[in-house]
Amino acid sequence: MLQKYEVVIIGAGAAGLMCAAEAGKRGRQVLVLDHANKAGKKILMSGGGRCNFTNYYVEPNRYLSHNPHFCKSALSRYSQWDFIALVDKHGIPYHEKKDGQLFCDNKASDILTMLLQECQQGGARIQLKTSVEAVKAIAEGDYRYELHTSSGRLQCQSLVIATGGPSIPTLGASGWGYELARQFGLRVYPTRAGLVPFVITDQHKALCEALSGSSLAVSVSCNGQSFSDDLLFTHRGLSGPAILQISSYWQEGDEVVIDLLPGQELTALLRQQQHERPKVSLKNWLAEYFTQKFAELWLEANQALCDRPLIGRTLAQLSGKDMDAIADALHQWRLKPSGTEGYRTAEVALGGVDTDQISSKTMEVKTQPGLFFIGEVLDVTGHLGGFNFQWAWASAVAAAEQV
Repeated sequence: MLQKYEVVIIGAGAAGLMCAAEAGKRGRQVLVLDHANKAGKKILMSGGGRCNFTNYYVEPNRYLSHNPHFCKSALSRYSQWDFIALVDKHGIPYHEKKDGQLFCDNKASDILTMLLQECQQGGARIQLKTSVEAVKAIAEGDYRYELHTSSGRLQCQSLVIATGGPSIPTLGASGWGYELARQFGLRVYPTRAGLVPFVITDQHKALCEALSGSSLAVSVSCNGQSFSDDLLFTHRGLSGPAILQISSYWQEGDEVVIDLLPGQELTALLRQQQHERPKVSLKNWLAEYFTQKFAELWLEANQALCDRPLIGRTLAQLSGKDMDAIADALHQWRLKPSGTEGYRTAEVALGGVDTDQISSKTMEVKTQPGLFFIGEVLDVTGHLGGFNFQWAWASAVAAAEQV
């Protein structure tokens, strides 16, 4: 049996649900389709189960895209303050963790419940466990698209693609949206994992394994970008917010430089400490800034740094050359990740549908009336900290005002 809707949205994630709710408020007849058995799975697991739903400091420079200007229109017209007002309307308690990052006080399901309630109020219908097998453009009155799904045929006036990217495939993520874009002649930039841990397999692997579970406040740099935040050692390499942030700028073969004591001037500090506390061992001095375990393991891993082994030496026994070498090694720990953990643990996918072919005001395909792309499927990727959710909300509203 053929069913007809004014708007069909494929993908019941953050962008899809937001678009459905807003389009429903305009009185549009909306159907959301998703192959998963539950809506908003990524919302539920985001932010450690607390959902970092936006950020106080949303700026276009927090986004990566081949067209850095594309995100500006949508983000300015539906801002973080608009979404915060919606959260307040539903009485959801939240807090700022740090750097403007807003998290639910209770759990991420508060945000999902809010979106589902908004969809219900707007009369949007959500149909799960439904896969889309084929899409084709038609011209039958006002209806422009026909979909063949696992539960029958559908026709719609406006079709919105909110399928996300391939990150975290265990939640049902896939590259289906990219395939559909190509079907309609759109360019899709190659995708890769973003906001993802590094895998270390060289001489630094043993240090990472031994320190697994330990974290440090660092500054990490790569390709002209720097982030100051926590680093977490893992059995496989490095993770933590600082590493996730820089991973979006890292390419295979690139070197990453980590300042293990940002804000300190170690060359001068070591000389001062040598003068004031000559009998203190280098290991104990390092442990004051890190931990005993880190100090011991770091000295073992850096035995070749100076002419004589560093373990067991006091500050008085260090030459000026030794202190320079130690300071440089701590301020500029250079390593080459062998790769990342990939889409399995990546929070986002970089790349996606080329935004030059999309209206920045409406998210509609310029050459294909009635076809819209929103959220992560587009070549717009935010930093860690609520920026990707804000892009989902803003791009969804931009499309909802047009469909």
